[in-house]
Amino acid sequence: MSRQWNSQPAADWLQNVAAVEIQELIQFLKEQGTFDFPTLPAGLYSAAAGSGADFEASGYRSVWLRDNMQIAWALYRANNEADSAVRCVQTIARFYRQYQQRFTDIIHGIADPQDPMQRPHIRFNGTDLTELPEKWAHAQNDALGYFLWLTCRLALDGHLSPAQMPWDVLVLLLDYWQRIAVWQDEDSGHWEEVRKVAASSIGCALAGLRTLAELLQSQPAFAAAAAKAELNLSLLGSLQTACQTALLSILPAECIQADPAKNRRYDAALLFLIWPLNVIKDPAVEDQIIADVRTHLMGPYGIRRYLGDSYWCADYRQLLSADQRTADFSDSLDARDRLLQPGMEAQWCIFDPILSCIFGQRYQHSRDPADLQLQLQHASRSLQQMTPADGRFPQYRCPESWFCEQGHWMPNDITPLLWTQGNLLQALRLLQENL
Repeated sequence: MSRQWNSQPAADWLQNVAAVEIQELIQFLKEQGTFDFPTLPAGLYSAAAGSGADFEASGYRSVWLRDNMQIAWALYRANNEADSAVRCVQTIARFYRQYQQRFTDIIHGIADPQDPMQRPHIRFNGTDLTELPEKWAHAQNDALGYFLWLTCRLALDGHLSPAQMPWDVLVLLLDYWQRIAVWQDEDSGHWEEVRKVAASSIGCALAGLRTLAELLQSQPAFAAAAAKAELNLSLLGSLQTACQTALLSILPAECIQADPAKNRRYDAALLFLIWPLNVIKDPAVEDQIIADVRTHLMGPYGIRRYLGDSYWCADYRQLLSADQRTADFSDSLDARDRLLQPGMEAQWCIFDPILSCIFGQRYQHSRDPADLQLQLQHASRSLQQMTPADGRFPQYRCPESWFCEQGHWMPNDITPLLWTQGNLLQALRLLQENL
């Protein structure tokens, strides 16, 4: 673009911006490398694209199922990259087909689902599609829900044929969810921490189940292929009902279990149930979740995952070594939580773009200028969260979060995070549509 652009005056600039200027901005950021999405040979994405010894020790070179689904969706929604999204879900299906005993052993009572290493792995080597040996919080129903949702979404949109659907994996997934009672299963969820019955995980499963049901009800060819694969329609219906009932009993909270280590009133992961999943049907509940995040979790640099989050808390790099920072804390957060100074949670960069998309989607239905204004506000915050010119990373990179070190707020080591990039890209595209 012709002007020298930087993130600091973005709020003022966006107030009078035109759609063509958003396109110029997207092109400018592409030229700066902001929207580079390095793709592994099999079509998957590492969680982050950093470099150096500390980055390698972090484990973010691996692929996460949830991140890949979110990235593939963003590229599909923002850039119409259907082929990339199809390749991504098909490769994930190939991985789970290769390790299908993770499903069958639990379904048949051979393996204990209380042991997360016995569950289907949601973090693995994306280069050779092999499992990783280190202990990890693989009990993550939200990630599997995203996979089911995106696969069926692509099929509904005409990008997967009945013959291309991974019916064998989907059959196993439904049986697996029935076995573990997904609607009341304690999993580690989006943040891979202490296991609890989480609305954000149940909602992801429900979104996948609903989209599969919609596909089978609206497309006779897919229904016939599913029947041939012996997909149990009765089970599909009962899982939907159970998940919906459970979700409604928890929202607008994330977890209502009495245990204080699990109980959580506010969690920004609930935003994903609104965008991209559109799984919450009660406008009042949607409004409450959005208000909760904006009132209780939003800070000047980003948005906290939840109150009391000790991951990348103040002086995190001084308090923990590189390999300890991203270790598995799913059994207990006590040691890490002792590091947290009150009010000094990391402020994440994946949520403001999602809020911008949520208000953008609302504006498309309401045409209420207030919704457009909020869409602009959160797009502006998203742009200001990119790395500055005088920092330790190249300019215009999308961090995982901002954290405080020796009194100064800065991007954390997980920069750039591809999930943040994808969220920012789709937020700008939706803003371009609405302008």
